[in-house]
Amino acid sequence: MVKLIHTLADHGDDVNCCAFSISLLATCSLDKTIRLYSLSDFTELPHSPLKFHTYAVHCCCFSPSGHILASCSTDGTTVLWNTQNGQTLAVMEQPSGSPVRVCQFSPDSTCVASGAADGTVVLWNAQSYKLYRCGSVKDGSLGACAFSPNGNLLVTGSSCGDLTVWDDKMRCLHSEKAHDLGITCCNFSSQPVSDGEQGLQFFRLASCGQDCQIKIWVVSFTHVLGFELKHKSTLSGHCAPVLACAFSHDGQMLVSGSVDKSVIVYNTNTENILYTLTQHTRYVTTCAFAPNVLLLATGSMDKTVNIWQFDVDTLCQARSTEDQLKQFTEDWSEEDVSTWLCAQGLKDLVGIFKINNIDGKELLNLTKESLADDLKIDGYSYEREAMENWISKKKRTSPMTNLILPSVVLTPNRTLKMAINRWLETHQK
Repeated sequence: MVKLIHTLADHGDDVNCCAFSISLLATCSLDKTIRLYSLSDFTELPHSPLKFHTYAVHCCCFSPSGHILASCSTDGTTVLWNTQNGQTLAVMEQPSGSPVRVCQFSPDSTCVASGAADGTVVLWNAQSYKLYRCGSVKDGSLGACAFSPNGNLLVTGSSCGDLTVWDDKMRCLHSEKAHDLGITCCNFSSQPVSDGEQGLQFFRLASCGQDCQIKIWVVSFTHVLGFELKHKSTLSGHCAPVLACAFSHDGQMLVSGSVDKSVIVYNTNTENILYTLTQHTRYVTTCAFAPNVLLLATGSMDKTVNIWQFDVDTLCQARSTEDQLKQFTEDWSEEDVSTWLCAQGLKDLVGIFKINNIDGKELLNLTKESLADDLKIDGYSYEREAMENWISKKKRTSPMTNLILPSVVLTPNRTLKMAINRWLETHQK
């Protein structure tokens, strides 16, 4: 069961965003203010509302510790606040002066990302409050951003429907058309699908947009195969543009809010709808789960924030389903690994993996060294033309190690190709 336990109606205009810390709820609005509430009884704190912005406040987020709150506005600034007394810690102006639509703390609290209407994204040093790195998408404005749970990746979503992935140095790793129309929100599950100690990492990412859809992605990064963003499924529960989405802290539920005025809660594992909430009277613009209790906050253009409470049975239902599913990499059979290799365009490695009985657990433990030493995969990168010439002369040894090659199949090094392309883009006149 889920029940509405409280409604906050203090804002004088549309509610744009809500965010939880361990003990507080923050909300922000077109009325230019940010409000802070205690989770113990939902009373507003004495130093609330927070006032500085001269135009609408679009987004707010807590640092992982909850001691600092960030907010961003049409006025072109991202502001950091002390949540204990409401004092302003820093005012960081977007270099272009463009309206800032979204902000997000990195998981280790060292950086704050801010995305703007002109397509720029800035990483600010959260200690010195100075600009650390910046980037820009090719087209459209930025209205969504999310850090991966390990902080190694930042994903941004644009009004053109593009998802762009950046590394921690703000180098663009990947960009693709994810939604037919603009992206309104994206959110990582804080629980990795798999986190192998040898560098194999998988994370769930949800994105939503003006095309009325929610898309679930699997984001992976391996030292051997590089980065990949892979579409997993599409949820079509809403009949109008979806403005917000968020995973629960344990990753078992996904919530979305829409122009159709409804809030939908999904079971992440089965992707079935658990609840449809229809108490808001206008567009639902934001939704967020609390990190340590079964609470959900939803905000709307009706100027209210609704607080919902889940019972333990809901959580148990979601978790029991996960136990029944074999979707984590460590549970993959040898055949599952073969299927995955084919999907990666590595069909020619299937035989080698099968001979060595590589299942999901073994896959998680693979390193570049084990690929070279145990599986006898060369692991070095060469120019294709030079390597083809080498092989055409009937040479069956590695140019680097002089070891016999069990296969002369050439595998594209996509990561190296992307790095070369980035260098060319940077240095070409």
